[in-house]
Amino acid sequence: MSISPPCYKQNRLKQLRAFCKAVETKSISKAGEELFLSQPTVSLQIRALERELCVQVFERRGPVINLTPDGKILYELAKPLINGIDNLSHNFNSLAGKLETGELHITAGQTACMYLLPKYIHRFKQKNPGVHVKLSNNTGKEGRELLKSDCVDFAVGTMADNSEDMVFEPLFEYNPVLIMPQDHPLADKKEVTLKDISPYGLILPPRELSTWRKVDKIFSEQDIPYQVSMEVGGWEVIKTYVEEGLGLSIVSELCLNGNEKLASSSLASYFPKQIYGAVIRKGKFLSPQAREFLEMLSDEEDHEQPVALQAV
Repeated sequence: MSISPPCYKQNRLKQLRAFCKAVETKSISKAGEELFLSQPTVSLQIRALERELCVQVFERRGPVINLTPDGKILYELAKPLINGIDNLSHNFNSLAGKLETGELHITAGQTACMYLLPKYIHRFKQKNPGVHVKLSNNTGKEGRELLKSDCVDFAVGTMADNSEDMVFEPLFEYNPVLIMPQDHPLADKKEVTLKDISPYGLILPPRELSTWRKVDKIFSEQDIPYQVSMEVGGWEVIKTYVEEGLGLSIVSELCLNGNEKLASSSLASYFPKQIYGAVIRKGKFLSPQAREFLEMLSDEEDHEQPVALQAV
């Protein structure tokens, strides 16, 4: 007499998918909405999973749920499985030489979105027109949360701090430069020092951003005073106000295209190079679409440095 497999084994994929979605949304009800299931159904699936494994995966405090240590282990095991099943057709097509459909989701800061990624995304879309590309402009905590919850394939940006659950693969490096109007007194100097900059007002991004902290740190270490004449958000806006003669600024050469009405001078002897790369969650299952895009980014022959402005 044949024995039918236990019902819970037939439903295990649904249980794991419900569990993973609850982790990512941090809500049983939101998980139900995204899976088109009722909240009680999602709760029952997660509880069945807990009974099977004899563990508790969530700490429940009203509507707020947090992973237990056992829940974190289960999520690390379950997420690649769910990704593999959900992307089975896309992965098969890729291995069969048919990267024709699927999705690529990248998160990046504004600088990378505006100056670094456009030509790569354009090239990727030309080669893979059937792949849907989603680019999210998120930085800091929001970007890290998207990575941790596997809502994106990877991030492109700088590695601001060390993280045990993230891997940073450096890909590009850019020098810091001082930009100024073309008729500024410092435009004719072959090499500009911090003391040369000190008398002039700087136009910097808002104080809470990392650029201001870097400038303050470097000038303070050299015991050289500096002054900020304006706080302005966005490199394009900053360049416009520098062109208008309202101050100088310290920017990455990444944001310069050579068409600006500006002069520039390298500050590489004072400020560290800015390194951009891919940030990937440890153990992340990368789709074929993500792997191909990363290969494009890592092509060293394509790493053309931005055109530096010349003093005139």
